[in-house]
Parts: sequence; structure tokens; C-alpha cells
Amino acid sequence: MSLLEKTIKKIYSTNAEVMQLALERLRNQARPAGSLGILEPLAARLAAIAGSLNVELKRKVVVTCAGDHGVVAEGVSLFPQEVTYQMVFNFVNGGASINVLGKHAGAEVNVADFGVNYDFKPELPIFHKKVAKGTRNFVHEPAMSREAAISSIEGGIEIVETLLEAGQIDMLATGDMGIGNTTPSTAIIAAFSGLPVEELVGRGTGIGDEALKIKTAVIKKALALHQPDKSDPLEVLATVGGFEIGGLAGLVLGAAANGIPVVCDGLISTAGALIAAEFAPTAKEYLFASHRSVEAGHKFMHERLELTPVLDLQFRLGEGTGAVLAMELLDAATRILCDIKTFAEVAIGDKNIV
Repeated sequence: MSLLEKTIKKIYSTNAEVMQLALERLRNQARPAGSLGILEPLAARLAAIAGSLNVELKRKVVVTCAGDHGVVAEGVSLFPQEVTYQMVFNFVNGGASINVLGKHAGAEVNVADFGVNYDFKPELPIFHKKVAKGTRNFVHEPAMSREAAISSIEGGIEIVETLLEAGQIDMLATGDMGIGNTTPSTAIIAAFSGLPVEELVGRGTGIGDEALKIKTAVIKKALALHQPDKSDPLEVLATVGGFEIGGLAGLVLGAAANGIPVVCDGLISTAGALIAAEFAPTAKEYLFASHRSVEAGHKFMHERLELTPVLDLQFRLGEGTGAVLAMELLDAATRILCDIKTFAEVAIGDKNIV
């Protein structure tokens, strides 16, 4: 049995009994019912994952997965492919947005190379999970083989296992880096949903109208060429996906198999979560959507995953930046559940109280 198959078999539903106990406690707290909005169901879901009303998110980890894409040759991005490897060095040196926001949120930042078109030295402190130096141009041929797709997913699972060997993980955030990767991410939601590409495509790094037309045409051409079977997530990933997207899917599966809540970042991270959820629908119970990005397809991803984003900050960056910010609110949700007293605990409404 492969690592992927073993991992999927380990994913079980969260604790429904604890979920109900959490919801009951939230309803009986000394405040108007529902007055803390979406933090209440978020707190109950975290309790169900942990199997306890007293959830503590001490070790928060973010993994930013990087990869390059052959489809960049079609003119779908504002920036050249070289930016991907340059940003990996920026992450390692602590100078990127995710480093700053991750530090603010108390999250440990990790970087993983799944398919960057660059030869990193083995001693560089990143997860070295390179499947190949970039995907193929999926306008002309599948982005990768099925075997390579499996390798990318299993690479993500292996990262979770390595992180666990170094200590307990209380919450995992997923992030991405890869010039051109909104194109395969949009192709993935289009393949699964069957919605018109025009309703899903966005401007990514900030492309203009002409490039947006090219991007739309590129995705439509690729889907028409490969006609991926939406019931086969491995085929969708292999034909129009990316190595870092496979890695992101593996992170979700690996975390769910080990009872770890996962906070998905933007469009690309959520594309990885989509792949994971198609393999193992129960993995959705461990997923949290950090924010709604300005990319049009992100909304439809959330709808398919049945997730309500915690934030709407008009982000379109990736890296895990929205995810680490949402971690702070999820941490607050755990304290709401555990620390706010119920009416009974503070004897509010007791006529005999002096």
C-alpha cells in the first residue's frame, strides 16, 4: 500500500459528541447567544478535532510550498519565472511578507521546494521535495505524469511526518509561491465544478486585460485538450495542476490523518485542499478557510469545500499570509469556548445571589 493510500485510510471524522458539548457551552455562556458570530462554530469545530473543550494552539506552523509552471510560457503572468526561486531565498532570509506576519502570529515558517526551476544547495534550510524543475506546459501536454503527481502529494505528507517528529503540531497553515500558479489553480476548480472559465479566472499578479484574455483562453484550451475526469483527482492534478499544489494537498491529507487542523490560505492553497478533499472527503472536517481572496475562483472553491472564510482582506498574495492572520482569530476562538463563563458558573439569574 502506498503512503498516499495509507494516509487516506487514517483520516477519520472528528468527535461529534464533543462538537455538541462545545455548542451547548457556547449557547449557555453569559452573553447573548450567537453574539460572537462565526467564532462560535469555529471554536466548536476545533474542539471536535481536538476531542476536548480546552483546545490550546501552542505550536502553529506554516509551510509555504514552491513550484514553477511551464504554462508561464503562454504569457499568463506579470512576472518572470525567476522570481519563484528568488522568493524562496527571501523566505529563508526572513524578508518576505509571510516571515513578518508569521512572526507576528507566533507561527513557525517553513519553505518547501516541490518544483522550482532552480538547483538549491542541499544545505539550504528548506524541505527538499523537488519532483522536477517545473511542470510541463499543459496547453500542449499534461502538466506531469500520474506518478509525479503522487510523488508531489506524498512529499507533502512526508513534511507533516517530519514536523511531527520534531514535536506536536497544534495547527498547520498552508501557503504557496510559484509564478503563474493561479492559472493551474483556476483550471483545477474549473475541472471540478464545470463552471465557465470566464467566471473563475482572475488577474493573479495583476495582469492587464489582454493578458487576462490570454489566461482565459489558455485554461479553456487545456481543459478541452485533456478533458480531465473530475471524479479522478489524480488526473485533474496531473493534467492541469502543479507540483506545489500536489504538495499542498499532501499537507492537508497528512494533517487530517494526524488530527491536526489546517488553515488554507488563498487560491492556490485552496486548490491543494480541493485535491485533498476529492481524495478524502472527511479531510474537509479538518479544514478552515482563512480568507476570501480577490481571485474570482476562490469563492467557488470555498463553496465546493463548504467552508466559510474567517476574513476578507482583499488579499491576493499567497505565501500563507492570510492563513497566519486567521490563526490568531482561531486561537481566540479556543479561548472563547474555554474561558467565558456560563450563566450557571457565574450564577447570573440566580435570585438568591447577594
